Amino acid sequence: MSEHETPVQASASSRRSFLRTAAVTGAGVAGLGAFAGAADANAANWWFPRRRYHPHPTPPAVGLTQGDLDILMAAEIAEALAVTTYSNIIDTAPFFAHLEADDQGYLRSALQEEMSHYLLEQSVTNRPTPYTTFYYPSKMFADAQTTLNVLVTLEDAFIAAYLVGVRNFSTPDLRVTSARIMGIESDHRTLARVVAPNVAAADGGPIETVTGFQGTAESVDPPNNNGYERTLGLTDISQAIDALLPFVNGPSAAAAGFDT
Repeated sequence: MSEHETPVQASASSRRSFLRTAAVTGAGVAGLGAFAGAADANAANWWFPRRRYHPHPTPPAVGLTQGDLDILMAAEIAEALAVTTYSNIIDTAPFFAHLEADDQGYLRSALQEEMSHYLLEQSVTNRPTPYTTFYYPSKMFADAQTTLNVLVTLEDAFIAAYLVGVRNFSTPDLRVTSARIMGIESDHRTLARVVAPNVAAADGGPIETVTGFQGTAESVDPPNNNGYERTLGLTDISQAIDALLPFVNGPSAAAAGFDT
């Protein structure tokens, strides 16, 4: 498979704002319910205390470089977005209720895996995600084709971002962990493509093509269509941040035509 080498673009100031916010401040809590629905109340309160964070938060684990911390915080925000996405698919998307039990199980397991990734990263940074409100395209959870397109797009971006970690983390342990998480994100991309043909006719199925990060509709047959995971041309975490901005930043969401 050829790779699309032009990542989503955003301004340098937006990128700096993203990382600055990730480092020192909190954001809205409108998205908290998705996490609370996926975990007990105590866990939700631990992840997202309803306050602004102190400008000098608990120091991250000893030995992290600033580059490590930038990658980890971007990954942590991505995992929070993933948990919110899977939670809302399970709790609100009409097509989910009409899926076979094994397909529902795939999505529920993906939610648990994303939660595990989030908690691991949070334990290293000692900082919860600063973003708890997320934005999506219109009809994100009402239209199955839109849901799966966005889900595959996000998983594409997560795979590429963790490959940035494999490339740029400062220690072997961090690089191996990044590779291990990337492998699971690849599973999730494939499972979304497995689910597509099983969408009921009443929900617009069967869905035979899905459009991911590259912006080109691809057949879901076979669902495991990559011989090698795509880097999407990402070599630095700032490029992954470009891809995430419309999902976490109101002005960027509006500029992308998302529902704000």
